[in-house]
Amino acid sequence: MLAKNVGKIDRNMRIIVGIALLVAFFAFPDSGLRWLMLIGIIPLVTGLMGTCPIYSIFGISTCPTK
Repeated sequence: MLAKNVGKIDRNMRIIVGIALLVAFFAFPDSGLRWLMLIGIIPLVTGLMGTCPIYSIFGISTCPTK
């Protein structure tokens, strides 16, 4: 299991952006690049899990130190 490395503000922003992109996916069915909005799944999942694999690779953490 991956360690938590996403702080509260970062986590909330990821969830908001992910939901916004997924809402746009369903709101604009005739858009030419509609499939690109599915990228919203990534920030939504990483925000809900509280961990980001890219942060782990680069050794970044936005969580407050314990």
